Amino acid sequence: MPINFFMVGATVEIFIADHAGFCFGVERAVSLVEDTSKQDTGVFTLGPIIHNPQIVSKFAQNGVGVCDTPEEMNKDNTVVIRSHGVTKETYKKLDERQVKVVDATCPFVKKAQTSAKKLGDNNSIVVVYGEKDHPEVKSIVSFIDSEYIIVSDVEEVNDLPYSKSYSLVAQTTQNSESFDKIAEILKTKCDELQINNTICNATSLRQASAIELANKVDTMIVIGGKNSGNTTRLYKICSDICPNVYHIETSEELNKEIFEDSRKVGITAGASTPGYLVEEVIEFLKEVSK
Repeated sequence: MPINFFMVGATVEIFIADHAGFCFGVERAVSLVEDTSKQDTGVFTLGPIIHNPQIVSKFAQNGVGVCDTPEEMNKDNTVVIRSHGVTKETYKKLDERQVKVVDATCPFVKKAQTSAKKLGDNNSIVVVYGEKDHPEVKSIVSFIDSEYIIVSDVEEVNDLPYSKSYSLVAQTTQNSESFDKIAEILKTKCDELQINNTICNATSLRQASAIELANKVDTMIVIGGKNSGNTTRLYKICSDICPNVYHIETSEELNKEIFEDSRKVGITAGASTPGYLVEEVIEFLKEVSK
C-alpha cells in the first residue's frame, strides 16, 4: 500500500496515511445536519453529532443546538440522530413527543443493531465487543431482546462461563485483531458460536494504514477529538510501534521542539476529523521545516 508524502526542504518528510479522516458515516451525518439546518428551525442534535468539538462548535455558530434527552424536545423541534445511533427507547420517546426526526445513524451501526437483535432472537447469548459506556454500544444492546454481555477487552472474555451458545458482534470502530482473538477464546467456551464481524471496513483500513505508517516514521501525529474512541484506538495502536506519538485535536497543540530530531513524520486522523484540521497540521510542519 503506497504512502502519500510531502518532501519539505531537504530534512523532513511528511507522510499522510492512505486512510485517514472522515469516514462515510460521519461525512453523511455532517451533511445531514448542514442540510437540515438550512431547511428547518429549532434544529438540535441528540448529543454531539460526532466526537469532534470543532465541528460541534461550528454547527452551534450556525444555530444548531445540542440536547441530551428526548424530554428537551417538542413538536416544534427537529432532532438529528447522531452517527453513533440511539437506543430503541429513545426513538419511542421522540415519537411520543411528536418530534421531527432526521436519522443520521451510520448505516454500519444500523447493521450492528440489526445483527445483534437477530443473533439474540436465535436463543444465543450475545457478546458485544465494545466500550460499555459508549453511545453506539448502548444503542446496539437496546435492540437485543435476550441475554447479552458487553466485553471491552480480551481479558474479560477469559472470565466468561461456559454456555451452550454464544454469538459475537462488535462496536463498529473496534480493533479487528482483538475481535479475532475474542472469537477464538469464545470457541472454547461454548458448543456453538455465531460470529458477525460488524467492525466497519473503513475502521480496519484506517488502522492498517496507521500501523504501516507508524513503522516507517520517527514521529506520529494522530489528529482527532480527545473523546473519540476510534481516534484513541489509533493513538494506542501507533504508540505500540512508534516511539514518539502525539494525540492532538488541532495544530495549536504542537510546538517545534517535538520535531527537533524527526526526519520522517507521519499523520493519521480519526473518523470524526475533518480534512481542514489535517491540512493545518501539514502547514504547521512545513513552517517548522523552514
